[in-house]
Amino acid sequence: MTVKRSQRISDMIMKEVSEMVVKGEIKDPRVAPVFITGVKVTDNLSDAEIFFTVMEGESGKEEALHGLESAKGFVRGKLAGRLRMKRIPELKFSYDEALEKGYKVDEILRGLSREERSGED
Repeated sequence: MTVKRSQRISDMIMKEVSEMVVKGEIKDPRVAPVFITGVKVTDNLSDAEIFFTVMEGESGKEEALHGLESAKGFVRGKLAGRLRMKRIPELKFSYDEALEKGYKVDEILRGLSREERSGED
């Protein structure tokens, strides 16, 4: 089974942008608490949506998004030097709400489990 080119490019972009954040290549302090959780590249390779999360709540999310948006040109330039592509996709950063939703589901399940245990008494 072959992997689509867009998926391979997504994986490469995720690796490179994650490294930029972890190694501090992006100097904006608003980007420091960011974790890159995924990348989705369109089939025609023209656009890439980069998903991220932060561990600082609502205020951290907005700050991180502004930091990433301001570093967009820098990130594209670095990707151009590291990826062998004629054209680097346009970048869009989006907050990944999957972790928050997962935490909420976990809390609900724990609450139900507690209720079930207290009902057995």
